[in-house]
Amino acid sequence: MQIPWTSLSPATLRAVVEEFITREGTDYGEQATPLDHKVDAVMAQLKQGSVAIFYDGETETVTLQAVDRHGRPRR
Repeated sequence: MQIPWTSLSPATLRAVVEEFITREGTDYGEQATPLDHKVDAVMAQLKQGSVAIFYDGETETVTLQAVDRHGRPRR
């Protein structure tokens, strides 16, 4: 089930985005990127509509996923 990001409170939305970003651990690459910058980048993708929030009732989990221009998850 897709959850509109606008339906979440700002604090809940940030918590969902931060949890998604930090889910797989930290990848510093050549330079560390501050968490706030990563959050801003994901928020921009949500606002653009290129990423959406999905809830899975079976596993009771939330994830972010790239979507096509029709809002369907990309495979």
